[in-house]
Amino acid sequence: MPKVQIQHTVERLDKPSSYALSKYKKQRRRDEPPADPARPPSPTPEDRLANASTLYIGNLSFYTTEDQIHELFSKTGALRRIVMGLDRFTKTPCGFCFVEYYTPQEARDALSYISGTKLDERIIRADIDEGFTEGRQYGRGKSGGQVRDEYREEFDPGRGGYGGRRGGDEGYAGEFNEGL
Repeated sequence: MPKVQIQHTVERLDKPSSYALSKYKKQRRRDEPPADPARPPSPTPEDRLANASTLYIGNLSFYTTEDQIHELFSKTGALRRIVMGLDRFTKTPCGFCFVEYYTPQEARDALSYISGTKLDERIIRADIDEGFTEGRQYGRGKSGGQVRDEYREEFDPGRGGYGGRRGGDEGYAGEFNEGL
């Protein structure tokens, strides 16, 4: 009997996004040293994400508290810790956090049940993350916050007002166009 392949019209909600996988593939190509035959192979990004118990949570209001995040995400399992994303310069919340669970299954449950829900009148985004390391809690944007906020042009009171790139060709594009 021939093997039947069934395609679903809806993708699974508990799988890592293509963004996370592409980010780790690029990083691995860039940072990979020559292969050492005596060293065991490092786990692939897919393996690290499949066993991950950490979620990246985005699109949070700057005013969302750790207690609100704990209340929402503890509904799918016991939380190990919450790490709030901070502006690199002012050390104030900048709209993202990491939520660590004790097991990968709890993280996948939270991803499928909570991602896309509202918290503080904002629809939050969640994605599987390979794990928090020190330094990742700070925004990587030029202004100290998130890069995505610097490109926002509309007023958003929950994210600190206007984006960081108002007023012409300032910011990233200005840096690259100076020599032209």
